[in-house]
Amino acid sequence: MKEKTDLLQGTLDMLILKALQLGPMHGFGISVLIRQMSKEVLQVEQGSLYPALYRLEEQGWLSSEWGTSENNRKAKFYKLTPAGRKQLVEETSNWERLSTAINLILKTT
Repeated sequence: MKEKTDLLQGTLDMLILKALQLGPMHGFGISVLIRQMSKEVLQVEQGSLYPALYRLEEQGWLSSEWGTSENNRKAKFYKLTPAGRKQLVEETSNWERLSTAINLILKTT
Protein backbone atom coordinates (compact mmCIF):
# COMPACT_ATOMS: atom_id res chain seq x y z
CA MET A 1 0.00 0.00 0.00
CA LYS A 2 1.34 3.41 -0.97
CA GLU A 3 1.52 6.20 1.57
CA LYS A 4 -0.26 9.43 0.87
CA THR A 5 2.26 12.23 0.34
CA ASP A 6 1.23 15.77 1.21
CA LEU A 7 2.54 18.57 -0.97
CA LEU A 8 4.21 21.69 0.35
CA GLN A 9 2.11 24.80 -0.12
CA GLY A 10 2.71 26.20 -3.60
CA THR A 11 4.11 22.93 -4.93
CA LEU A 12 0.76 21.90 -6.42
CA ASP A 13 0.70 25.09 -8.50
CA MET A 14 4.12 24.27 -9.94
CA LEU A 15 3.09 20.68 -10.73
CA ILE A 16 -0.08 21.84 -12.50
CA LEU A 17 1.90 24.35 -14.56
CA LYS A 18 4.43 21.63 -15.44
CA ALA A 19 1.70 19.19 -16.48
CA LEU A 20 0.10 21.81 -18.71
CA GLN A 21 3.46 22.57 -20.30
CA LEU A 22 2.80 19.34 -22.22
CA GLY A 23 -0.42 20.72 -23.68
CA PRO A 24 -4.05 21.56 -22.85
CA MET A 25 -5.73 19.16 -20.45
CA HIS A 26 -8.86 18.79 -18.30
CA GLY A 27 -8.65 18.54 -14.52
CA PHE A 28 -8.88 14.76 -14.26
CA GLY A 29 -6.16 14.40 -16.91
CA ILE A 30 -3.89 16.73 -14.93
CA SER A 31 -4.32 14.65 -11.77
CA VAL A 32 -3.65 11.40 -13.66
CA LEU A 33 -0.53 12.84 -15.29
CA ILE A 34 0.88 14.09 -11.97
CA ARG A 35 0.28 10.66 -10.44
CA GLN A 36 1.94 8.91 -13.40
CA MET A 37 4.91 11.29 -13.57
CA SER A 38 5.53 10.82 -9.83
CA LYS A 39 5.41 7.02 -10.19
CA GLU A 40 2.20 6.87 -8.14
CA VAL A 41 3.65 8.78 -5.16
CA LEU A 42 1.66 12.02 -5.57
CA GLN A 43 -2.11 11.88 -5.78
CA VAL A 44 -3.92 15.16 -6.21
CA GLU A 45 -7.43 15.13 -4.77
CA GLN A 46 -10.22 17.02 -6.53
CA GLY A 47 -10.72 19.15 -3.43
CA SER A 48 -7.19 20.51 -3.89
CA LEU A 49 -6.92 20.43 -7.68
CA TYR A 50 -9.94 22.46 -8.76
CA PRO A 51 -9.44 25.37 -6.33
CA ALA A 52 -5.81 25.51 -7.52
CA LEU A 53 -6.91 25.54 -11.18
CA TYR A 54 -9.38 28.37 -10.50
CA ARG A 55 -6.73 30.33 -8.58
CA LEU A 56 -4.13 29.88 -11.35
CA GLU A 57 -6.67 30.99 -13.93
CA GLU A 58 -7.53 34.10 -11.87
CA GLN A 59 -3.81 34.93 -11.68
CA GLY A 60 -3.64 34.80 -15.47
CA TRP A 61 -1.31 31.77 -15.59
CA LEU A 62 -3.94 29.53 -17.19
CA SER A 63 -6.78 29.97 -19.62
CA SER A 64 -9.64 27.55 -20.15
CA GLU A 65 -12.34 26.58 -22.57
CA TRP A 66 -15.05 23.95 -22.62
CA GLY A 67 -14.61 20.92 -24.84
CA THR A 68 -15.30 17.20 -25.04
CA SER A 69 -13.13 14.71 -23.18
CA GLU A 70 -11.84 11.42 -24.57
CA ASN A 71 -14.86 9.63 -23.07
CA ASN A 72 -17.25 12.06 -24.80
CA ARG A 73 -18.09 14.15 -21.72
CA LYS A 74 -18.17 17.92 -21.44
CA ALA A 75 -14.97 19.08 -19.70
CA LYS A 76 -13.09 22.31 -19.06
CA PHE A 77 -9.67 22.21 -20.71
CA TYR A 78 -6.87 24.31 -19.23
CA LYS A 79 -3.75 25.59 -20.97
CA LEU A 80 -0.74 27.66 -20.01
CA THR A 81 -0.68 31.32 -20.90
CA PRO A 82 2.59 33.13 -21.67
CA ALA A 83 2.50 34.45 -18.08
CA GLY A 84 2.05 30.85 -16.86
CA ARG A 85 5.11 29.71 -18.81
CA LYS A 86 7.13 32.51 -17.23
CA GLN A 87 5.79 31.59 -13.78
CA LEU A 88 6.75 27.93 -14.31
CA VAL A 89 10.36 28.96 -14.99
CA GLU A 90 10.37 31.07 -11.81
CA GLU A 91 8.71 28.35 -9.69
CA THR A 92 11.11 25.69 -11.00
CA SER A 93 14.13 27.85 -10.20
CA ASN A 94 12.83 28.52 -6.67
CA TRP A 95 12.11 24.81 -6.14
CA GLU A 96 15.61 23.79 -7.26
CA ARG A 97 17.18 26.34 -4.91
CA LEU A 98 14.98 25.23 -1.99
CA SER A 99 15.44 21.50 -2.56
CA THR A 100 19.22 21.94 -2.85
CA ALA A 101 19.28 23.77 0.48
CA ILE A 102 17.11 21.12 2.17
CA ASN A 103 19.31 18.32 0.79
CA LEU A 104 22.42 20.09 2.14
CA ILE A 105 20.86 20.14 5.60
CA LEU A 106 19.72 16.51 5.42
CA LYS A 107 23.18 15.32 4.37
CA THR A 108 24.88 17.09 7.28
CA THR A 109 26.04 14.61 9.90
